Amino acid sequence: MTDTEAGGQPPPGRDRPDLSGPDPGRVFGWLFDTHAAALRHYLVRRVGETAADDLVSETFVVALHQRHRYDPQRAAVRSWLYGIATNLMRRHVRDETRQLKAHSAETPVDGHANRVAERVDAQAAAQRLAGALTKLSPGDRDVLLLISWAGLDTTEVAEALDIPAGTVRSRLHRVRKQLRKGGEA
Repeated sequence: MTDTEAGGQPPPGRDRPDLSGPDPGRVFGWLFDTHAAALRHYLVRRVGETAADDLVSETFVVALHQRHRYDPQRAAVRSWLYGIATNLMRRHVRDETRQLKAHSAETPVDGHANRVAERVDAQAAAQRLAGALTKLSPGDRDVLLLISWAGLDTTEVAEALDIPAGTVRSRLHRVRKQLRKGGEA
C-alpha cells in the first residue's frame, strides 16, 4: 500500500510528497485539506477575504498544473505553496493598485459625521501601518509578512521565495531595525 492509498492521505508529518503520481487528485485533496486554511488566513491578512478565497483556489490550480516543477529535494510542499501564493498575491496587488490609481479621483462623500470620523481614525491607523510597509522593498515586505502573518520560519521563507536562508535572516534583521527607527528608509 502506498502513502496515498490509505484514505488518500500521506502519513502525518509528510512534508515532501510525490506530486508526480498517476492520481494527483488524491494528493492534492490532501494538500488542500492540510494547507488551504493556513494559506487563506495569511492571504486574508494581506489582501482581504474575497481576494484571499480566489487566491487560495488559484494557488492550488497553479500547483496542480505545475506539479512537475515541484522538487521535494529542494523545498517542503508547504513552502512551495506559499511561494506560489505570494507570487499570485503580488500580481493581484499590482493589478489592484493600477485600478485604484485609475479611479483615485472618484472619492465618495459620506453624509454621516460619526461614520466619517470613525473611518478617518481607522484610515489614519491603516495608513501608518501601510506607510511603514510600503517603505519596505517588496522582498523585505514578503519576508516580514511570511514570518509574522503566515508563521513560516526562515528556512521555509527561503524555500518559498527561492532565496538563501542567510538572505532571509539578513532581510528580517534589516526590516526589524528599520521599523524600530520608525519606518524610515
